[in-house]
Amino acid sequence: LMVMAIGFGVAASMTTWSVFRAVSGDPIPWKSSRLFVPQIDNWGPQQHRVHGEPPDMLSYLDAMALMRAHRAAHQTALYPVGASVVPQDASHAPFRAGGYAAFADFFPMFDVPFHYGGGWTADHDGQRADVVVLGDALNRKLFGDADSVGREVMLDDHRYRVVGVMATWHPQPRFYDVNNGSTYGQPPDFFVPFNRAIDVQMDSIGMKQCAGKLATSLAERMRSECVWIGFWAELPTPAAVRAYRAFLDHYAMEQQKAGRFGWAPNVRLRDLMRWLDYKQVVPPETRIALLLAVALLLVCLINTVGLLLAKFLRRAPEIGVRRALGASRRAIHAQFLAEAGVIGLVGGALGLLLTVLGTFAARLAFESDIAALTKVDARLVGLTVLVSVAAALVAAFYPSWRAARVQPAWQLKSN
Repeated sequence: LMVMAIGFGVAASMTTWSVFRAVSGDPIPWKSSRLFVPQIDNWGPQQHRVHGEPPDMLSYLDAMALMRAHRAAHQTALYPVGASVVPQDASHAPFRAGGYAAFADFFPMFDVPFHYGGGWTADHDGQRADVVVLGDALNRKLFGDADSVGREVMLDDHRYRVVGVMATWHPQPRFYDVNNGSTYGQPPDFFVPFNRAIDVQMDSIGMKQCAGKLATSLAERMRSECVWIGFWAELPTPAAVRAYRAFLDHYAMEQQKAGRFGWAPNVRLRDLMRWLDYKQVVPPETRIALLLAVALLLVCLINTVGLLLAKFLRRAPEIGVRRALGASRRAIHAQFLAEAGVIGLVGGALGLLLTVLGTFAARLAFESDIAALTKVDARLVGLTVLVSVAAALVAAFYPSWRAARVQPAWQLKSN
């Protein structure tokens, strides 16, 4: 019973922890403190946004103004796009693919790895060049995983020259775009230059929010106050962060003086992890499931305490004889803790088996994109065994202490 209680409790907590770990971890820990999202209020307080927060995205006017100012070490505006891909093999039908329009700084800023070639350059941005970076999945589909740099790809009746093929790059969550409902989806198929996408009228397939009437066409949206563009800036030092925040305040003040904004400057600048917290990227069901699993583990531990107490105190006559023959309380305590540790190890083995099964069953409780992130790795295996043994030792502390306090004289008289 103790092995089963510990095994089921640990398995439930470790399965839900593996899901929570996958969705709440830092997707780029070596650089997250240097990556920032600026927000500019171009709607005004009359929109009654929560806590006076500016819109989560930028208008085309503001995004292009920040790009022209170039006050960050690296910076990029981006938005999600879709295109019909026409294979060179005429026997294959065209298919839809999803990607992003971005600037050249996207790739060095986010440390994107490459199989072949690399990202395009700032000159390509200025020339509005028809170049493309392919994801590894799309490259395999089109060119069989061969080096396709220099070859052409047809996207929506426009030809693009391949300048790079990304290696597997699928940060979870997809931190660079959490506004468009694809936080845990499949990795993008391609990236094209932002200016080129605008030139060929490659419209956004993501969120488009307007304070008033919705602008239906791309050209109308570019002139409006609708927000639909994400923006990232790399600020390597605290001084750079302060300077960029001051720049945002100054920019908003200038827009107010120009008559575009009729309210005081309202801007925000959050680093990556604070941005993910603000956007509540971690699904609430994962937090609830983790709390319930921990509660189940506590219930199992309470039951284990009762079972161990009954087991140890039933051996009171044996303890009395051992104490009469010279065994110390510390020795009795250590013996029963060792027995509990063995129970914890066996419970950990059972818990590990159930955890493996639980990672497959997670699809029943969570969305498929989230459940697919769960995996059994060395860290999860080690933590499962460690938690199981630690839980057994914690549960055994009071019963073993009670056992060590058995009075030898009482046991010898009664037996």
